[in-house]
Amino acid sequence: MLRTITVGLDGSQESRAAAEWAAREANLRGLPLKIVHVREPVPEPMAQAPLLGAQTHRHGTERVPREAAEGLRLRHPGVEVRTEQVSGRPAEALAEAADSAELLVLGSRGLGGLGGFMVGSVGLSVIAHADRPVVLVRALEVAADEHEPDPVGVPSAATPFLPVVLGLDVEHPDETLIEFAFDTAGRRATLLRIVHGWNPPPYYAYGTPVDPALHEALADAAAEALAEAVRPWRRKFPDVEVAEASRYGSAAVHVVEAAREASLVVVGRRIRRSALGAHIGHVTHAVLHHSAAPVAVVPHG
Repeated sequence: MLRTITVGLDGSQESRAAAEWAAREANLRGLPLKIVHVREPVPEPMAQAPLLGAQTHRHGTERVPREAAEGLRLRHPGVEVRTEQVSGRPAEALAEAADSAELLVLGSRGLGGLGGFMVGSVGLSVIAHADRPVVLVRALEVAADEHEPDPVGVPSAATPFLPVVLGLDVEHPDETLIEFAFDTAGRRATLLRIVHGWNPPPYYAYGTPVDPALHEALADAAAEALAEAVRPWRRKFPDVEVAEASRYGSAAVHVVEAAREASLVVVGRRIRRSALGAHIGHVTHAVLHHSAAPVAVVPHG
């Protein structure tokens, strides 16, 4: 079955920015765009009210995806745009919609400037439970933000893309995550910047005097581990330019720093099914809240 780029739309400014991003991504991937609008059930007292009944509510909500689709078709004439309305709880419905999607796109309020995202409970729940990649887009995100400024410093969507940033754990270098990042950078014809943060093992870090030679040896080992993890993917995607950065300290801090000059940040989420529920992971959680660029969360085993 042909997958789609699917976007959750509720009529808010952030979801409209997500829809624009999704349309651009659909064009890059040559896929249809599906707008999913989740209609929550009308509470029984409201359903009985003559002016606020279920039918009135349905007609009002049907207008949101229809008008959004009309606008997207005008602005992105090469993209096939479909709409779908479903009923239920937004987090559950959107996670289910992701199952048949190449990726799911959601909007989130920005904190302003480089402050990152304000990720709501619905977004976090979808990211934690979806089995397909989920992209989070800020409300004020526009196409020019993902591109280099023009020669005189003016924002432009006609210039090359900024790099794609991949946050990679070299101890668990998952193929799904790495391939997604390489493929995404290749479609944008841009640099893939791979960032890895490392810290000394506990038995080195505690009770050991500062030793520059030891620190250098650990840094060299971390850099070699990163190069080893990436080497087969360089061969598989020879046209993608790659820059590797193995840095001492918090991986989340280094990825967020790299996000300041990125078109997209790619991070992973290990799929865990347990009685305690799904987990996002502390690095991914931090990147979601502080990245200045859109963030793609790729679930993997």
